[in-house]
Amino acid sequence: MLNADSAHVNWDTDKKRWSVRVKIGEEVIRRPIPKIPQNAGDEVLRSAAVDAAKDDGYQVDPAKVDIAH
Repeated sequence: MLNADSAHVNWDTDKKRWSVRVKIGEEVIRRPIPKIPQNAGDEVLRSAAVDAAKDDGYQVDPAKVDIAH
């Protein structure tokens, strides 16, 4: 599994769901995070971001997950 540099989670107001951007060097992958309410806590969002990265074969340190509320 490759290590990701960082991840950023934000609320997509148009689609009314959370999304995550995982940065691996110059590459950035974007994935939706379905079925998590807008008022979810940071730990839930951080865990979802780590899981989304893992689904694509990347490992991201939970401490490097930035969450925008």
